[in-house]
Amino acid sequence: MKDNFLTFKDPRRESALFKRRLLFVIVIIILLISGLLARLAYLQLYEHKIYTTLARQNQMNLMPLEPNRGLIYDRNGVLLAENIPVFDLVITPSAVPNLEDTVKNLQKLIPISDDDLRQFYRAVKLHRHFQPAIIRSKLTEEEVARFSVEQYHFPGVAIVAEMIRHYPLGPTFAQVIGYEGRISAKELESVDPTNYSVTNFIGKIGIEKFYETLLHGSVGNQQVESDATGQIIRVIDRTPPVGGSNLYLTIDSKLQMAAEQALAGQRGAIVAIDPRNGEVLALVSEPSYDPNLFAAGIDKDTFKELQTGEGQPLFNRAIHGKYPPGSTIKPFIALGGLSNGVIDKNFSIHDPGWFKLNDSTHIYHDDARWGHGTVNVAKAVMVSCDTFFYTLAVKLGILQLDDILQRFGFGKVTGIDLYGESSGNIPSPAWKLHAMGKSWYPGDTVISGIGQGFMQVTPLQMAVGAATLAAHGQRWLPHLLYRVQSPQGNMETINPVALTPVAIDKEHWQLILDAMESVADDPSGTAYRYFQGASYTVAAKTGTAQVFSLKNNEKDKAQLLPEYLRDNSLFIVFAPVDEPRIALAVMIQNSSIPAAQIARTVLDYYFSPISKQPPLDASGGENGGGNLLNRAGGAVDGRNAFSQK
Repeated sequence: MKDNFLTFKDPRRESALFKRRLLFVIVIIILLISGLLARLAYLQLYEHKIYTTLARQNQMNLMPLEPNRGLIYDRNGVLLAENIPVFDLVITPSAVPNLEDTVKNLQKLIPISDDDLRQFYRAVKLHRHFQPAIIRSKLTEEEVARFSVEQYHFPGVAIVAEMIRHYPLGPTFAQVIGYEGRISAKELESVDPTNYSVTNFIGKIGIEKFYETLLHGSVGNQQVESDATGQIIRVIDRTPPVGGSNLYLTIDSKLQMAAEQALAGQRGAIVAIDPRNGEVLALVSEPSYDPNLFAAGIDKDTFKELQTGEGQPLFNRAIHGKYPPGSTIKPFIALGGLSNGVIDKNFSIHDPGWFKLNDSTHIYHDDARWGHGTVNVAKAVMVSCDTFFYTLAVKLGILQLDDILQRFGFGKVTGIDLYGESSGNIPSPAWKLHAMGKSWYPGDTVISGIGQGFMQVTPLQMAVGAATLAAHGQRWLPHLLYRVQSPQGNMETINPVALTPVAIDKEHWQLILDAMESVADDPSGTAYRYFQGASYTVAAKTGTAQVFSLKNNEKDKAQLLPEYLRDNSLFIVFAPVDEPRIALAVMIQNSSIPAAQIARTVLDYYFSPISKQPPLDASGGENGGGNLLNRAGGAVDGRNAFSQK
């Protein structure tokens, strides 16, 4: 049997122990509360501004505001580039829980192509994550409605209205205005990132690129309150953007359209310049393309087709193309011979239809198989006598020949306000040695005298040269910008820029310009057949540049050659002769229609009463004006009635 033990309690000791423990707990609680109150006081009193700001940012954002891009007009106020509203589907990456899942779910609701996705992910990389990026542009009304119903499933996704570029006259002005396209990472590095923080597009080529700074404007911003889905509830503060300037070009849209219609179906270029100030009145390259394809992003296949397809529509032949000038270069070489004293107005040769260097057996043929008989410089220009210019080129020598052509601006960029202009090539012994590693031969000089061989010029340079002839040596910087209208509405007219003139005696100018006039008004002139009955006077020069060489007795077989081997046809002209208002250059690749004939069509329109009527609307005519050339009474319907020389 176990013993039972009794336990006696000491109430006094237990009470003292309890009091000590309670006191310890109370002290701990007081310390914790004191620390909490101290921290609360610190946050409220000392860091109040910081945490107030952080709290505000949970529901408020500073959003950049895109400025309206400036509009582009022709010289008469015809709208060439405008901004139209479209609806875009955008995602703000920082507000989306799972970007990949969100994109996949959106694709079930709205069609989103692989190209759209590629553009979207590129935009996400370019911009900050709190900035929205477009995943689908130009939504239809049905797609907008479909998304609006399901929007509560997509936090961070929204539909926004955006202005995109639209070109009412499409291909007609593509080579002048260019187009606006999605901004690339490389382009973003070369601009102010703040000013382009909300901009998805930038000028890529043409006027859109050259005057990007004027057209773009300055970004604004607004502080907005938004809900959990990212939708704006209200605007707290706003600094409005400053829109871009409106540009007025020197181009006459009606003349541009007339030139485009005259050139239709050909690969070539037409450039028209006012010789009194260097204003470019028309600049056409065919075939062209629709710049609206680039407005919201073009797919790879379409772009490749435009870039490499038949006719290469993206290639601007007017400023990029380099072509042998053929006989259009002869008036300039003739002026060089006269001004340098190598020949005078009485100098003449007997043309048997061929030319040969003294120490060579090679024969250089004239276009006229039996020659032109006795030929002086005036007749040589009028009938385009190759033999005379073979002789003159040898007399001048390649260095003097180069010098006169460079004084007229050949072999260097003109300085027009477009990027990517080609300089062409005026060959020299130094150039040939450097470029080809070969010596210069006398035969190279001979064929340079008729604009063949290594010589290359652009249609723009030809037009500038023709304008300089029309102005008796006065040179102007060719330009496309006519006036600038600021966002405040102030208008500034661009003053023409005079260049170093070509100084040649007046009598020499008159001799060559009279000869150029006889090209079109003398029955022996090479352009007489094309300008019979014209109501205006012209001074002109025809030209043919060989692509494939035929023997002199085989030239009647030229039309049997494949098209790509046929000669290029060129023509320069200015009118009227006494008070020139327009200088024109026409270049047709592998021509089936003479360039002179196309020039006649364009000039007939320019000097017709219809060209002086009020500007066209965007539909291509004043009140539905129809075909410009038919209205002008031009030679469109009968242009195949002429044969090519």
